[in-house]
Amino acid sequence: MANRLPLIAGNWKMHMTGAEAAQAAKRLKELVAGVAGVEVMIAPPFTALYQTAAELSGSAIALGAQNMHWESKGAFTGEIAPAMLKAAGCRYVIIGHSERRQLFGETDQNINKKIRAAIAAGLQPVFCIGETESERESGQTFSVLDKQTRKGLEGFVLQDLKSLVVAYEPVWAIGTGKTATKEQAQEVHAHVRRQLAERVDPDFARHLRILYGGSVKPSNIRELMAMPDVDGALVGGASLDPQTFSQLVHYQS
Repeated sequence: MANRLPLIAGNWKMHMTGAEAAQAAKRLKELVAGVAGVEVMIAPPFTALYQTAAELSGSAIALGAQNMHWESKGAFTGEIAPAMLKAAGCRYVIIGHSERRQLFGETDQNINKKIRAAIAAGLQPVFCIGETESERESGQTFSVLDKQTRKGLEGFVLQDLKSLVVAYEPVWAIGTGKTATKEQAQEVHAHVRRQLAERVDPDFARHLRILYGGSVKPSNIRELMAMPDVDGALVGGASLDPQTFSQLVHYQS
């Protein structure tokens, strides 16, 4: 790694009330206290952000959100603006998660606008990309990822992207128990890094953190993190239990 600080991020999805999230955050804070050489982020539901932020105050654990709108305000019922996330204490925001793409019809164009709005608001976007099982089986993995990254980052200049994090999530491995092998993850991460080196800037690509997401658990975290282009994990189900998630954070021990 080119001085890339690993990031272990937990996406809590539609789980936990504010009180439950705060309790989980408190326990996680205790379990990862003093950990060095790795950054930790958790993304609870919107309704739990304020309580979780209060619980994390003074700790090294960063707060993230799971989604946002690209507009700063307006008549967008049910949406949330970047400044609202900042005010709630968020440092990160997950953008383009496969569930947003698959279940809610998010397009590459909308994701592009969200990344731009997040950066403008001072949030660090975790930009998710990934292929479906049928796309992988038909040999389209690289072309799908190339399209997602090209359209997702279209129109950006290098300076815009300094805070970007990319998360590769093979859709076929999310919540299925299937996991990409360490070799599959490394192959994709290396490809994405090469593509961004060519399209954006070699130094940017060298320092970009690329996370792996897809059924990450204590039994496979070490072998995944041993790969030279895997810089962390975006964790779903295994992040809901503080004890299990802390084992992922402590993968080096």
